[in-house]
Amino acid sequence: MNQLIQSLVERSRNAQRVLRSYDQEKTDAIVKMFAKVIFDNAEPLAKLAVEESRMGVYEDKVTKNRGKSRIIWNALKGKRSIGVIGTDEEAGLIEVAKPMGVIAAATPCTNPIVTPMCNAMYAVKCQNTIIIAPHPRSKKCAMAVAELYYKELDRMGVPRDIFLVIEEPSIELTNELMAACDVVLATGGAGVVKSAYSSGKPSYGVGPGNVQGLIDEGIDYKAAAGRMIASRIFDNGIICSGTQTIIAPEKDYDTVIKEFVSQGAFYIDDKAVIDKLAEVVFPNGVINKKVVGQSVKTIADLAGISVPQGTKVIIVKPEKHGAGVVWSKEKMCPMMAAYSYQTWEEAVQIAYDNLVYEGEGHSADIQSNDKNHIEYAGLKLPVSRVVVNQTCSSMAGGAFANSLNPTTTLGCGSWGNNAISENLFYTHLMNKSRIAFVKKDWKQPTDEEIFA
Repeated sequence: MNQLIQSLVERSRNAQRVLRSYDQEKTDAIVKMFAKVIFDNAEPLAKLAVEESRMGVYEDKVTKNRGKSRIIWNALKGKRSIGVIGTDEEAGLIEVAKPMGVIAAATPCTNPIVTPMCNAMYAVKCQNTIIIAPHPRSKKCAMAVAELYYKELDRMGVPRDIFLVIEEPSIELTNELMAACDVVLATGGAGVVKSAYSSGKPSYGVGPGNVQGLIDEGIDYKAAAGRMIASRIFDNGIICSGTQTIIAPEKDYDTVIKEFVSQGAFYIDDKAVIDKLAEVVFPNGVINKKVVGQSVKTIADLAGISVPQGTKVIIVKPEKHGAGVVWSKEKMCPMMAAYSYQTWEEAVQIAYDNLVYEGEGHSADIQSNDKNHIEYAGLKLPVSRVVVNQTCSSMAGGAFANSLNPTTTLGCGSWGNNAISENLFYTHLMNKSRIAFVKKDWKQPTDEEIFA
């Protein structure tokens, strides 16, 4: 094993022995600190994230730093995660929570502040220690977070080594860390997730996003457009839960598009211009790194097209959808593809075809007031989350307005080759012992009763 990784893991294990000696109150004080430090330093950390990653929007990163720290700590407050966490007298069961050990967390340059924070909060909540393996384009961010944490950990008399960082990360070091730790959290591209699942350790990964946006007939089109634009443009479109498409009723299609245009969209249905954009956004069918997390102006300039001042998002209308069409894929920039449908079943099929091509298992954005339509989409689409009448990019990862676990790691189930089809939560980072007693007044049913 690499000496650096061996040293980091040994230090982490020693710190975990100390962490395990703390009671719930002291453990929670550390977790709260992890959130409050990011909340209090939201602006300088957002500035550093934009500068180092060279993508995203400063104001949106400030919002994200404050929002995620706020909601994740609120969800963890008062939750038992140490010792006896549940008793069921009737079932004769007592549940005891125990740590998993040392957590390896590979974190992305798209979320260089809140992902390390979230992972650390969930790990330490269950008395695990954590080692962060940041993307090379976010190593300064990871160390900035660490230094802020160390100052507070010193004040609290807690070992710094409960939160460690690979200061000069590489693919090789990250892979060695994954193999040496007890559990792996992998948030990032397909490569790092595949490495996590190849590490030989229990792993939680994510799948690619490609959130399909379905607009139902009769919905408030103005409100729907506002939510979907906000979802698409947040942090210049690098959020995996950002809405990628507009699937609108054919009879109201022009009305819907006018709403988007009135709220800052630039609509393109000229095939020649769309093809020109495709060459820039998806050269050789693969997303261009030069457009990821960049502004509308940057993308337009690269393509040599002119867009009005103040344009928030570019909407293209492809001739086809599904497999083989680049616009059916995830666009990690302020761009959307628009389609029309005649029946709700057709709308869901368009979404299904695009998801199967890319993004299967992630999320869908439904703008509808028809419960039957919403449930139909929920039954048919291969997604882990269906977010209804919300801003998907900021709410699929949990929000005060819904009951999804607040997180920065959105599991995509077996569709996305992930272990979980829900939002990662602290409960995924604890082992449980179950103490089983003989049930009171138990009685075995007769064979006739069993097979009746």
